[in-house]
Amino acid sequence: MSLIVQKFGGSSVANADRVRNVAGIITDTYKAGNDVVVVVSAQGDTTDDLIEKSKEITLKPSKREMDMLLSAGEQISIALLAMAIKEMGYPVISLLGWQAGFITSSDYGAERIKTINTARLQAELSKGSIVIVAGFQGINKYDDVTTLGRGGSDTSAVALAAALHADKCQIFSDVDGVYTADPRKVPNAIKLEEITYDEMLELATLGAQVLNNRSVEMAKKYNVELEVLSSLTRQPGTIVKEVVTMEKMLVRGVTKDVNVARISITEVPDVPGIAFKIFSKLAAKNINVDIILQSVGREGTKDIAFTVSKDNADLAIEVLKTSIGEINPDNVALDTTVAKISVVGAGMETHPGAAAKMFEALYERNINIQMISTSEIKISVLIDAEHADEAVLAIHAKFMPVE
Repeated sequence: MSLIVQKFGGSSVANADRVRNVAGIITDTYKAGNDVVVVVSAQGDTTDDLIEKSKEITLKPSKREMDMLLSAGEQISIALLAMAIKEMGYPVISLLGWQAGFITSSDYGAERIKTINTARLQAELSKGSIVIVAGFQGINKYDDVTTLGRGGSDTSAVALAAALHADKCQIFSDVDGVYTADPRKVPNAIKLEEITYDEMLELATLGAQVLNNRSVEMAKKYNVELEVLSSLTRQPGTIVKEVVTMEKMLVRGVTKDVNVARISITEVPDVPGIAFKIFSKLAAKNINVDIILQSVGREGTKDIAFTVSKDNADLAIEVLKTSIGEINPDNVALDTTVAKISVVGAGMETHPGAAAKMFEALYERNINIQMISTSEIKISVLIDAEHADEAVLAIHAKFMPVE
């Protein structure tokens, strides 16, 4: 007998018909002789609706109370799904995150999973029950309900699969796998049969909205094999694992990220330690910095530019203007009209010229590059956001031309 963990996103349980469809997938897995643990997100746009409700009361809500509010969405989903499965005649129980044993840190709004006490889960499985768990949530040392941040249900599912030593973790959504680009924007995007953890992690971090990057990190750490597939088509999806058997493509994916802001600081004193002071101050505020560009020093100064998420842009500007005496506040500028375009593929390690190929595609469309960042399996460029979709199409066509 195998243990299968299945996770269903909000679109998969958005209405009664889809809840019944998901119940059918779960019970088919159960009928095949498997133990089944299911993680469910809030229905459709429920989380966004709850956020809007909080804004009707206050623009600065307590993070603790926001966790309490947002956790309600998953409670609705698990109860409805359990009812649907019960109606079909199968043994089932729904559990909130804390009932399923999720113990988290106390950083309200973006907690980390510290441990999972699987005793209750094991007891319910031993009774032959299908177990439905609320994703995205847990409880901290103060007995407060906590949430894991956006995409936290993916992380919940992978954590459960690791803790229970599951044979497989299936991530269901409204897409039927991982593609070389967004198939809604790139008609000839190719669905991948397999992809490595490292490639998937880069794609998830760089804007591909298929898997949460924290869930991929956890899957790699605990060697949990993932399958990304659709709850609507019941077709095989994409397997995410350590090593893939198919011949490596040069590029596995082309992504865009428009949640990017570019910050530039001019006339920074060209002295040792100034970069440390700037980026340590930002790190202290939990502001993640991505692409960094420093100019050659001139007349005792240099220019530094870097990217952050738009969500953190205003806070980053405030830190730079008020916390670092060596910086003239008038020399700090923010640009939110940019996008990050990236190509990812382990095949680039052994194929020279990938960067040139990407730059050629942009040159042919007369798209200017502002900043560049590279790693062994990734190349990212910063461009004007208005050209983002055109850039993805051009780069994808350059690496994966239509035959």
